[in-house]
Amino acid sequence: MHEIINVIVELVSQFGYFGIFIMMFLESTFFPFPSEVAMIPAGYLASQGDMNLIMAIVVGTLGSLLGALFNYYLAKRYGRVGVLKFGKYFFFTEEKLIKMETFFIKHGSFSTFVSRLIPGVRQLVSLPAGLSKMPLGKFALYTTLGAGVWIIVLTLLGYFIGSNEALINDYLHQIVMITLGLIIIASVVYIFMNKKSK
Repeated sequence: MHEIINVIVELVSQFGYFGIFIMMFLESTFFPFPSEVAMIPAGYLASQGDMNLIMAIVVGTLGSLLGALFNYYLAKRYGRVGVLKFGKYFFFTEEKLIKMETFFIKHGSFSTFVSRLIPGVRQLVSLPAGLSKMPLGKFALYTTLGAGVWIIVLTLLGYFIGSNEALINDYLHQIVMITLGLIIIASVVYIFMNKKSK
């Protein structure tokens, strides 16, 4: 595992900001590419003076947004048939699409923000957003906010403890659990305010 991390750090260092952009773009599409692989090494390199911390965060967020827009436009233009036809090459099934649609319909625009913080879900929420023709401005705003929060967390994690693999694994698990807890709280508040306004 340590050798794999060293290879990834070397790749990020070699391709620089362009490498971060490409990896985060892929992470936001159908490709099962974890954002941790790109942003934690970027944070570590920033701590060593090989990258600019703010620039890494901005480039990572931009890549994530454009990857999400790719899925959004794919769904908006080609509909369910096109999404399922393209998605089958990446093991994306109709069952997964139905789950995402149900989640999106239940929580509306807010789900676009929330899902960007949930591993395994963040890549796919763009599809029901596109299918429902969610306003582009609102979609881009919620996606940028959600992706930005997650990328900042990962990059800072790499910045402060990027050289300690054991601490990364430990802290990453804790961060995911805390993030999920915050999502639940935010969702409860959102639902309460939504019902109150109605």
